[in-house]
Amino acid sequence: MAMTYLETLHEEIRSRKNPADALKMAAYMKNKFPFAGLKSPILKDVMKNHVKTYGLPEMSIPEITKASWNYKEREMQYVGMFLVDKMKQTIREEDLDALEQTITNKSWWDTVDHIAKHHMGHYIQTYKHREKELVEKWIHSPNMWLKRTAILYQLGYKQETDTDILAYVIQQEKENKEFFIRKAIGWALREYAKTNRDFVVRFVDRTELQPLSRKEALKNLQLT
Repeated sequence: MAMTYLETLHEEIRSRKNPADALKMAAYMKNKFPFAGLKSPILKDVMKNHVKTYGLPEMSIPEITKASWNYKEREMQYVGMFLVDKMKQTIREEDLDALEQTITNKSWWDTVDHIAKHHMGHYIQTYKHREKELVEKWIHSPNMWLKRTAILYQLGYKQETDTDILAYVIQQEKENKEFFIRKAIGWALREYAKTNRDFVVRFVDRTELQPLSRKEALKNLQLT
């Protein structure tokens, strides 16, 4: 049964729970979510061994995300992301709503940043005709995490980065005082500077960015 796959994995995680580490991990995430207390190396081993033993689940992407996001332990959202990573070649165009739900529900940087780069980034590369529509939708959304996604989804694109879109989303949000938006702008530019340093230097020079965004963008460029 499809649900048995995640239930079995959930029980394995619960059997390894560490209350002391759970408290520390929850505190690190501002106590927004309860944890079982499995540190990243342990959780990765559990997930990899589960896939090695049982294979990948016979579930659609929406079934995986909905089920894993329903568990209270934060580790189960990490499980959902791990499985989508393994199965992202099966993402259908109609799976967009389910992917967006993983951004707007139980939202924090530990899930959103991975989903933006690895899931939404892949989605847009696969369904390129949706890109401009989705960028407009996300950057003008009242949901801050969707705005952050519009800024970060190209993180892994390197030479395939659409600089017009990158510049556009930054221009839309450059005056936004929200920490996670200011930080995202700097991160997106800093990452693209690894591919096109000159573009980033020129863009930062010509654009009135907030100090945090500018600092993050130029962090690794050693400019005077």
